[in-house]
Amino acid sequence: MELAMKLSMLAAATLNFGVQAVFFTHMLQLNSYRPERYKKWCTDNDKKLVNIPRLLPFLCVMVLWLSGRVENWILYAVATAVLLLTAQLNLPKKAKKPLVVTARVWRLFATQAVLCVTLLCVGFFLSPQRGIALLGLGSMVIWLFTGAANLINQPIEKRIADSFVADARRILADMPRLTVIGVTGSYGKTSVKNFLAAMLGAKYNVLMTPGSYNTTMGVVRTVREMLHPSHEIFIAEMGAKNIGDIKEICELVSPRYGIITSIGEQHLETFGTVENILATKFELADAIPADGTVFLNWDNGYIRSRAVDAPTVTYSTDVQADYRASDITVDSHGCQFTLIAPDGETCRYTTRLLGVHNIQNLAGCMAVAHRLGVSLKEMVYPVRMLKPVEHRLQLLPNGYIDDAYNSNPAGFRGALDTLAAFDAQRVLVTPGMVELGERQDALNRELGEYAATRCDWAVLVGEKQAPPLKEGLLAGGFPEEKLFVAKTLQEGLAWVNALPTEGQRIVLLENDLPDNFM
Repeated sequence: MELAMKLSMLAAATLNFGVQAVFFTHMLQLNSYRPERYKKWCTDNDKKLVNIPRLLPFLCVMVLWLSGRVENWILYAVATAVLLLTAQLNLPKKAKKPLVVTARVWRLFATQAVLCVTLLCVGFFLSPQRGIALLGLGSMVIWLFTGAANLINQPIEKRIADSFVADARRILADMPRLTVIGVTGSYGKTSVKNFLAAMLGAKYNVLMTPGSYNTTMGVVRTVREMLHPSHEIFIAEMGAKNIGDIKEICELVSPRYGIITSIGEQHLETFGTVENILATKFELADAIPADGTVFLNWDNGYIRSRAVDAPTVTYSTDVQADYRASDITVDSHGCQFTLIAPDGETCRYTTRLLGVHNIQNLAGCMAVAHRLGVSLKEMVYPVRMLKPVEHRLQLLPNGYIDDAYNSNPAGFRGALDTLAAFDAQRVLVTPGMVELGERQDALNRELGEYAATRCDWAVLVGEKQAPPLKEGLLAGGFPEEKLFVAKTLQEGLAWVNALPTEGQRIVLLENDLPDNFM
């Protein structure tokens, strides 16, 4: 009887370990497997680590005080029930961006399994009370096991990554005629990448990095799995959260052309200052050869302030530049604009894209395509057929504007301006912005004050960014009775659906935070 209950307890402990290991591995993945970022996530999200569902196994630790008072099989039975309940309470919820089960994740699971089995073996051979207490204690700190497994696996992950990088270099070296275009910036990268691929696709066979494959290993994976000898142009989106990230990608792909879309206050938690962001993004410009060109968004003051050695072409919507989009009109169906080329040639375009900042992005893409031999007239059809990138100022049939991937001050303002252009009941739904370091509260407060003049109703989601946003809205004269703070997005949307109907309603979903920030 006692042995059977002991084995049941070990099985329950294994189940609990597995359930929680999946959750913490997901959080590790969302933090790019970076130990320092995972550590910071654990520090910033202590409520996810220290709560009743995760501390319930402390009841197992308390059996140390019952030594000799209760039969062992009863203690094992109680521990089994506690661990099974803990597993049930900590089942991972549906994620916005689910865990991607890659080979690396399987290796992490394997290492965590070894750590788990080691703990179980020690617990098996200890006295009943101490064994139960040990398993209870281990069940409360599974996040430590995930972090430890990541550190243990780092040497082998580095060797594997190095072999993949070497393979990608070989593939690129075998394609000397391939033209590589790098795209970077604080925001707008993914939209520009997609728009540029559409523009150049009118004349060339183009490959772009898919989705958010904007890290070194994302580019490596694209090269190894998708690049073929028939491709003429490769567009590589280049993301960065630390100094040197862009340089590393450039050393791999050797871009001949580059676009710097914007510079702004984003990822300040890792960069520290805007100056560091500027230096990192311009690592792309530093990598452009003398026979190449870097295309610069001349509307951005930070970009205008930076000297560049490589040949440059500028584009804008507001100031004088080599390529300029002018006479912009915006309505619920999209935008119209005229592009002026350096030689004075002009062409009028219609697009389904919303927002002036999307026209700015388009101007940059069209400048690149024009320099690579696509005429202004040849771009009329691709521009008309462009669709918004998913979750980036995407107008949905139900009257919602999905700008869920936006998380920067400039993009937030642009989205609010787009919302304000609608003659309708205008509703803002947002959890605010993150990863802005010491400036986070101030920037959310400023955006709240700006939003006060751009929407009729406001829903603030979550507890972290809501206070400064609310302060800003009220400081801007926004009526408090038209403001609602929701604990979850679902609660916020339910409140929106219950609003009194006043003609057409437009709802801006601005920046749906990823799972590791909620």
